[in-house]
Amino acid sequence: MTVSREGEPPVRRRLPRALAVLGASRGADSGTDGVRPLIAAHRRVFPGADANLLRRAYAVADRWHAGQTRKSGAPYITHPLAVAILLAEIGMDTTTLVAALLHDTVEDTGLTIGEVKAEFGAEVAVLVDGVTKLDGSRWGDHAEAETFRKMIVAASIDLRVLVIKLADRVHNLRTLAFHPKREKRERIARASMELLVPFAQRLGLYDYQREMEDLSFANLAPDKYERVRALVRATAPAREAALAGVVAGAVAELAAVGLRAKVEVRGRHLFSIHRELPGAAGGGASVAAGALRPTDTARVVVVVDGSEADCYVALGALHGRWRPVEDRFRDYISMPKYNMYRSLHTAVLAGADHADGGRGEGDDLVGVLIRTPAMDRIATYGVADRIREAGGRDGRVSADMARQADLDWLDRLIDWQPLADTADFLDGLRADLSHGGIVVFTPAGDPVKLPSGSTAVDFAYAVSPATAGASVGVLVNGARKAMENQLAHGQVVDLITGPYADPPDSWLTAARSGQARTHLKAAIALRQAEEAAARGHAEVADAASAASAASADGAGGPALRDAEDDGTAFSAARRLGYPDLDALYEAVGRGDLTPAAFLAALAPDPAGCTDNR
Repeated sequence: MTVSREGEPPVRRRLPRALAVLGASRGADSGTDGVRPLIAAHRRVFPGADANLLRRAYAVADRWHAGQTRKSGAPYITHPLAVAILLAEIGMDTTTLVAALLHDTVEDTGLTIGEVKAEFGAEVAVLVDGVTKLDGSRWGDHAEAETFRKMIVAASIDLRVLVIKLADRVHNLRTLAFHPKREKRERIARASMELLVPFAQRLGLYDYQREMEDLSFANLAPDKYERVRALVRATAPAREAALAGVVAGAVAELAAVGLRAKVEVRGRHLFSIHRELPGAAGGGASVAAGALRPTDTARVVVVVDGSEADCYVALGALHGRWRPVEDRFRDYISMPKYNMYRSLHTAVLAGADHADGGRGEGDDLVGVLIRTPAMDRIATYGVADRIREAGGRDGRVSADMARQADLDWLDRLIDWQPLADTADFLDGLRADLSHGGIVVFTPAGDPVKLPSGSTAVDFAYAVSPATAGASVGVLVNGARKAMENQLAHGQVVDLITGPYADPPDSWLTAARSGQARTHLKAAIALRQAEEAAARGHAEVADAASAASAASADGAGGPALRDAEDDGTAFSAARRLGYPDLDALYEAVGRGDLTPAAFLAALAPDPAGCTDNR
């Protein structure tokens, strides 16, 4: 796919003296032969792109990474160059490629973000900073979680941060075999599966998703990976024979109804095949030789040269030729997926016609996808296609343009991530990103995008975290259901509300999304704190009354109410290390402070009190 582009990116073109300070004193035209493949790939999409800017960025990166090598022994510059080429191949703009070339300089060399900003502009600096890991020596065990939090916040400013991160991980997985330690390889592969693959899926970057899944699969389960690959090779001849007839028949049927279309066979990637094989979920079961049908390894993709309506005409034509499998039909055109993906999915029994609707012994079950060219680009490049198209013919793509994609899931992450502590953040992120997603609708027809497995609790917090606690039930397609009811793609959901109340603990068990779980944990923690404070106040009051009754004149115990009114109790709480009385009473209610220690601190001579915390 080649799209003509002209113009230059929104960063400075001239080579200033400051470049010598950054380490590129050799000049923009020397030592930059390595950048030629990147320039060629970029100009296939943007013929008018500024090649000198890419040479400058390459020169800076090459100079600062001088002397550094990869685990493979290759010069380190080969990594940022490969990442930039990956991004050029999906049509990303010049600013993104410049940031990709520089993306490891701040993390691994003495170059600073300030210097990057001064030389290449604020947008490049935001992208580089967004993918720069936090210092592990400073952040310790929290470094990974806080790095992802930082990256998500940066992506809310400029979505290209995530695209660069994904390309970076794709190349790291390609070279993962050079890591000498198996546990290191498995840790990187597992983190890729849990966090980076879902990000690629959310952004519609399916090429990146498929490659990361296969490379991670190869490192986490090498025996199963090789077994699936062998099965695919063994069934390849039969697949080609079976699907050749389907392609030819589809072309004929579409032509008969006046449609022009490109019909082709596209192979499925190994991990997606593995997930559908018997024994895949159990981990230990072997894959039977006959478990893989030839047509399981590929699908027929029909790209209709026409409108959305023509896709439905094509669907009818193919269903008229072959018997459709009813439970395999999905309409992602009228109800797009959460990541902008749109297509018609169906499956047909490719064989002789059967008047009774049954399946013949020689029939092959063939998956078919139907879409327009625009849908096909989104199905391959996802948000990268949106970002590229936003730039117009001159190739200028600003941060605002890059953020215009309809990504409700990212908005939800931005909403709840400040409320989550470090320990819960990654768990919430995994929950929000895992297992794809569903789209449900409000009674007004507004789509609400949720993680798969979400319940009405997740829906309530997605619609309005501030009023979710007022929900007392839900109508799903008109039927009354409990808040813990699991939702399915395409359902219409209507919340039933009443007076606001603290959400029950059962909601936390039912919640699937990080957004709902974070808000619920905060509400439950607040309720528990209030309960502990009330319990602690009662214990202190009882202890004060007992002390007063035990004194010889009946007045020896501290007057708690007076101490609270005149500020004495507050002063005592501060001396004991608590910011206010509520925090002190909460500590008493939790057993972290004894009532006697607080009462002793109320005595006229606090120096004589004993801290029994």
